[in-house]
Amino acid sequence: MNFVVSSSEISNRLQSISKVISNKNTLPILNSFLFKLEGNKLVITASDIETTLITTMELENFGGEGLVAIEAKRMLDILKEFPEQPLTFNINTESLKVDIVTDKGQFSVIGQDGADYPQLPKAAEEVSRLDISTNVLLSGINKTLFATADDELRPVMNGIFIEVANNDITFVSSDAHKLVRYKRNDFKSNVEAAFILPKKPASMLKNILVRIDEDLVVEFDDKNAFFDLPNYKVICRLVEGNYPSYNSVIPTDNPSKLSVDRVELHNALRRVSVFSNQTSNLVKLSISANKMSVSGQDLDYSMSANEEINCQFEGDDIQIGFKSAFLLEILANIGSQEIIIELSDPTRAGIILPVEKEVDEEDVLMLLMPMMINA
Repeated sequence: MNFVVSSSEISNRLQSISKVISNKNTLPILNSFLFKLEGNKLVITASDIETTLITTMELENFGGEGLVAIEAKRMLDILKEFPEQPLTFNINTESLKVDIVTDKGQFSVIGQDGADYPQLPKAAEEVSRLDISTNVLLSGINKTLFATADDELRPVMNGIFIEVANNDITFVSSDAHKLVRYKRNDFKSNVEAAFILPKKPASMLKNILVRIDEDLVVEFDDKNAFFDLPNYKVICRLVEGNYPSYNSVIPTDNPSKLSVDRVELHNALRRVSVFSNQTSNLVKLSISANKMSVSGQDLDYSMSANEEINCQFEGDDIQIGFKSAFLLEILANIGSQEIIIELSDPTRAGIILPVEKEVDEEDVLMLLMPMMINA
């Protein structure tokens, strides 16, 4: 089989799907890209068994059919050395010799039998289907991915919980210290369902979706999800298990409400956290009517810092401690210039809400568990 492709286009496509390849593959052939030529379509696959990325390129100059696996690292190293130019791939499907021909030379490698590449998962007969806009899915992943956990004992926390209703879709993630709930009310569906999207394919989708404007189709059963995008397809094994009841941990009675400039608070936290204990990363917020004191200290090194910023506060004066790294993460993932922090007492979670919405139909809530100030 043979085909002609642009060096830059095939390099970009391979780069985009290569991130799924694991450094600890149990099957050596999974360290390779699978090339399959079907008519005028070149289908290239990368997989780690759990997650599979497929990209499809339409060709104008091609001949024959077949499939071959080519080592991914070697292929990427070769392609990045070529300037933009047409490349001719001549592949002998019997000897598995791959010749890459340019107008100035020829480069040869030996591939592997593509028939040894693992079979891709197929959807069950009963499958749920969602038509979803790229913007909604990308926003949901962007807002929640950072709060997913890395917990071997509770794998259900290592992904984004996606809950589909007839008139909205909700994305939830939590690592037991922080929680994010992102809801979109401009979504319609004929099915009501839920699944847990693992962190790795969510990250892959995030990188691909930023380059796509068209809507996409998502199909899922009780084991796998299939994301059908223009020129790409993502297949992933879903996290098994029941996601915790996230609504039960969101406090609803929060009499104290703080309004503050997000950027000002973020910058103050970055400065003060340098002086906090590097193990606990604790910072203390002391809040009164129109000012907030952000402080941190490290008794081991006799270091301390305190900075005051303006705010508007309704409620009794309060002191509450947070892990600065977590609070900084939350603030960095809110687009609003001004935020509202709802509090009840120093032992209960704080709710962080944006004042301005990036999209009118969205509902964003972020929660952070406090730390004991005297710890």
